[in-house]
Amino acid sequence: MKNLSFFIAALVIVACNGKPTAEEKQKPDSSESELVNNSDTLLNNNDTQLNKNDTLPPPYATKSVVKTSKEIGWPAGKTPVAPEGFTVSRFAEGLQHPRWIYVAANGDVFVSQGDNEKSANNILLFRDANKDGTAERKSVYLSGLNMPLGMVILDNKFYVANNDALIEYPYTAGATSIKDPGKKIVSLPGGKRHWTRNVVASKNGDKFYISVGAASNIAENGLDKEEGRALILEVNKDGSGKKVYASGLRNPVGMDWAPGTNVLWTSVNERDELGDNVPPDYLTSVQEGGFYGWPYAYWGQNEDPRFKGQKPDLVQKSIKPDVSLGPHTASLGLTFYTKENFPEKYRSGAFVGQHGSWNRSKFSGYKVVFVPFANGKPTGAAEDFLTGFIANEEKSEVYGRPVGVAVAADGSLLVADDGNGANIIWKVSYKK
Repeated sequence: MKNLSFFIAALVIVACNGKPTAEEKQKPDSSESELVNNSDTLLNNNDTQLNKNDTLPPPYATKSVVKTSKEIGWPAGKTPVAPEGFTVSRFAEGLQHPRWIYVAANGDVFVSQGDNEKSANNILLFRDANKDGTAERKSVYLSGLNMPLGMVILDNKFYVANNDALIEYPYTAGATSIKDPGKKIVSLPGGKRHWTRNVVASKNGDKFYISVGAASNIAENGLDKEEGRALILEVNKDGSGKKVYASGLRNPVGMDWAPGTNVLWTSVNERDELGDNVPPDYLTSVQEGGFYGWPYAYWGQNEDPRFKGQKPDLVQKSIKPDVSLGPHTASLGLTFYTKENFPEKYRSGAFVGQHGSWNRSKFSGYKVVFVPFANGKPTGAAEDFLTGFIANEEKSEVYGRPVGVAVAADGSLLVADDGNGANIIWKVSYKK
């Protein structure tokens, strides 16, 4: 707990006199304007990507715009669009906020259905017993949960990351439900803002890593409300030995291990209200004891003007992430591709589900992107993989919102689409 106490102590001062004036927000100086006008040289891939060494536009170079999406659902026969050679089909539909997907060793597909308002609070099981690519069985595997997200099967136990706790249940391969009430392993800070909690097991199975998002955008309710948040925890399998593994991560949701390594990666949903193009959401390797900036800095050592001059030491120690995923994209889902069904370029690379923006004048996100990897490290910028979720930009209409991603036993990619009116699990397959 010493690491946790240290991090909390570092966040004891609430921003009060470092806030920019209204004039600073709305009127960038001439040098800032020049940067904005030249932003096409800094941004690529539909104005959403940045290379790690690129310079960001300044904060408040553009106004902070609220543009929420209207989720209209998918017309019959219409699907998202994948690259040539791939097919997209409906693996499951008629669901209720399917947010996350976990695939068991026997091929069973588990889908957690959670939301911060009208939450189904359950986990569904889909089973393809005859291995024909279609799940014949669907059942409610677990119910009575509390805004569940992450799932792990380990040593005949089924673990669920609820909004406020990690819970352990007995697991039997082939069973269609769990009736056991479960056992709390460790408590977590709850709440509706950044409500998702994810969990992954260490490679040797002796520890868990649990992601907990911030309770706010930029600690506007006071840093005392951020105790135990904006971080990734490490705990022993029995819940003992809890410590902060990494901090300064505003909303880390997706987590996975890069194939062939012991390096944990996370997809992070960054802060809002600094303008259209700052800062980018990101995919990054997670360094033990590392600090990634929130709330004092972003994208490395770029100081947030709302905390100007308050913690220069923490700004200087802020780690620059590995891969930009574009500003305001709500990059949440993450999985590495560990099968051989997809073409060579996709093997060992990362797929990221982008839930989509609300704080940008032009939509960003609303797609699944792919980041190529080799030898456990990214080899290029994120590129579009599954698109077509935006129905009409001018009317702010979208068909759905992709989020959780997972690799199925047959090598296909499963994508959770929890948009109101969608509520589908998409299956993306490749024919060799």
